[in-house]
Amino acid sequence: MSMPKGHKSSHGYATVTQGGMGFREIAEKMTEDGDKMNHATVRNILIRGLSKLAGPLSELHGIEKSKGESDVLRLASDPRFQSAIRDLLEAK
Repeated sequence: MSMPKGHKSSHGYATVTQGGMGFREIAEKMTEDGDKMNHATVRNILIRGLSKLAGPLSELHGIEKSKGESDVLRLASDPRFQSAIRDLLEAK
């Protein structure tokens, strides 16, 4: 899923600042373990998984879907959504 030419994300991009691995490090580790992988594929797999959470959550909160899945993918790609999911997973 490449970004359209001239696309600028309005909320930035998610970055790893503490205690985690970035897309490149994950791809390198998977390649070492025998699964040929690059950082773009790792990102696509993560976004696809997050979109499976974003779809039902958006329906739960009454956010209407447009004709395509682009709104769900946009939500899954939003660093604020990713941060919220991370916080939920870290909650004890």
